[in-house]
Amino acid sequence: MGRALADRDPSGVGATDAPVDGGLFTVPNLITIVRLCCLPVYLWLLFGRESRVSAAILLAVLGATDWVDGFVARRFRQVSEIGKILDPTADRLLFIVGVGAMIVDGSVPLWFAWAVVVREAVVSVVLAGAFLAGMDRFDVSWWGKSGTFGLMFSFPMFLLAAGLHGSAAIGWEAAAWACGLPGLILSYYAASLYVPQMRRSLAAGRRRRELAT
Repeated sequence: MGRALADRDPSGVGATDAPVDGGLFTVPNLITIVRLCCLPVYLWLLFGRESRVSAAILLAVLGATDWVDGFVARRFRQVSEIGKILDPTADRLLFIVGVGAMIVDGSVPLWFAWAVVVREAVVSVVLAGAFLAGMDRFDVSWWGKSGTFGLMFSFPMFLLAAGLHGSAAIGWEAAAWACGLPGLILSYYAASLYVPQMRRSLAAGRRRRELAT
């Protein structure tokens, strides 16, 4: 899920190219918007139909397709400044809404879920403040991408475990912990690395503005 205004591939794949800004209506942005529109469907499956298994499958698909918009943007040179903000925003919303719904549903250990939600909320607020203060570049680290990858798969597994019974539930819960705990540790480690990175970017932005005046 904090890739705003990063110059490299939002998915972490491919070489750095100059962005070709196509505005809002590009294929990668439409993919991101479709993923966001699936969030109400996820909530309906979980609370309306009360189908944890169906909701878990949709949440897993939304997590697994996280890389698609970034790959398409780089592959077909449809990188846009809007997309650099929209894509990480979608990732944050997937976490906050998806995990928040699971907290309400009681299908995930509370301490684990809140640890993820608090981290995502704090990072989002700090990044927003940094951009308002003049930061004009932010690159997500490999640690952050790896942590996100683990977490995006752990939550659907927790949801599956809550919707199943017997050995299947035990197996999915074990798999959820196997992905989730390393993902949580990596995500917090990545957040600690973002602090000096944002300070350097803020300082660089200030210097560029001073030279431009």
